[in-house]
Amino acid sequence: MSEPTPTEVALSRQDNLNLFFRNGRTVILPIDHGVAIPVPGLADPTSLIERVMPFVDGFVLNLGLALRLGEALEGKGLCLRTDVYNVRTEGPGAGSISMYGIEEAEMVGASAVMNMLYTGGPNEKDNFQECADLIRLSLDSSVPVILEALPKGLGQPAAYTVENVGFAARLAAELGADVVKVPYPTNGTVDDFRKIVESTFIPVIILGGAAMGDDAGLLKMVEDAMTAGAAGIAIGRNVWQHSNPAAIARSLNAVVHQDASALEALALLKEPVR
Repeated sequence: MSEPTPTEVALSRQDNLNLFFRNGRTVILPIDHGVAIPVPGLADPTSLIERVMPFVDGFVLNLGLALRLGEALEGKGLCLRTDVYNVRTEGPGAGSISMYGIEEAEMVGASAVMNMLYTGGPNEKDNFQECADLIRLSLDSSVPVILEALPKGLGQPAAYTVENVGFAARLAAELGADVVKVPYPTNGTVDDFRKIVESTFIPVIILGGAAMGDDAGLLKMVEDAMTAGAAGIAIGRNVWQHSNPAAIARSLNAVVHQDASALEALALLKEPVR
């Protein structure tokens, strides 16, 4: 059998991206937090997936869950987390630690891979090289790369300034990522985020961070991001730690895919999920 041509690889790569993006927009549910933090709310990932399936375009999984639950995601995008993002310790073992790559992604039938990119983090040199290596190995495959670009590291909202988030997003694009996932800038306006999106030549999606306990605030943040031109969301804890994961996933889907306002999505949250 002959090797696929570059054009065939590019088309297959786009097919994989299309599993996540419907009409250029996506709702992704990361459930990969078990490598980084205690995970109350994820005791039964199979049940969670079943409940949110109608409202989610794709999932981010670690290798262990991908091996066991991959078949349950038929028709959805499966994104393999390729690093361990350690926020429990300081020093050489902190930050992003590369674990897996394109070979493992292909083995579990993943449609994409995701890795942390910490600008200004304690191990920036190694982290940047690991991201570049992942992208380099992906170029001859059909597996696109999503970089989760966070100034300093996970859970550092003071560092998520407009300037820092803008640089992190552009860096991910310049390294060759297919999609970049960033925090919505702390105290940033819609115009601020629009400038970030417009200066980043790949799709920009936003993360949710720690569970906010504020449905109105969460939905407003997503509405603002979409108004600014974001391509979607990859929000985990604010969904699976919610008292009604399916309902909040439905409301987030309404903002992303149906152009619902935050107020409309908040009202929808009160209706039963069928």
